[in-house]
Amino acid sequence: MAETEEKKVAAKKPAAKKAPAKKPAAPKAEKAPKAEKEPKEAKKAVKAEAKAAKEEAKAAKKAEKAAKKAPKEVKPEVVHDSARCYVRDVRVTPRKVRYVADYVRGKDVAEALAILKNVNKVAALPIAKAIASAAANATNNFGMEKDKLYVAEIQVGDGLRIKRYIPRAKGSASGIIKRNSHLTVVVKERK
Repeated sequence: MAETEEKKVAAKKPAAKKAPAKKPAAPKAEKAPKAEKEPKEAKKAVKAEAKAAKEEAKAAKKAEKAAKKAPKEVKPEVVHDSARCYVRDVRVTPRKVRYVADYVRGKDVAEALAILKNVNKVAALPIAKAIASAAANATNNFGMEKDKLYVAEIQVGDGLRIKRYIPRAKGSASGIIKRNSHLTVVVKERK
């Protein structure tokens, strides 16, 4: 029994730590002979070259930035005799829009806008906007004079048709077609 008690006591005691084994030291490398010191003048020359290279790189970057900021070459203007505006899917039937378009066809832009301001029709507003947009295109994009502009063409076409149904008598239904219009306005300069 004494042996078993000794084993139990030995098991409870922490194991003694073993010292790590020492590694054999590597042989020291022989020191290389010191390179001959460069003269101070040579060092200064190398530094001066590096500095000059940096300055050249900075100058090149500045030149690139200046080239990007410089105004682009202006292309010769193409002479346009007209400007136009397209309006798609105006939510008014083409028949109603044509009725109003007939009022302003061939009139000066200022006169046409004045007429449309006083017309009590639903289509007057989209037509007025289209004429104003075409006039703005003419003055801004093509350099035409605002006072000489007139409505050369105004065309109204059929747009998207929205189909709906309405209930009718005896459980039947009738179709409804809600029509849209496409509008094209061409403005020219009087000579």
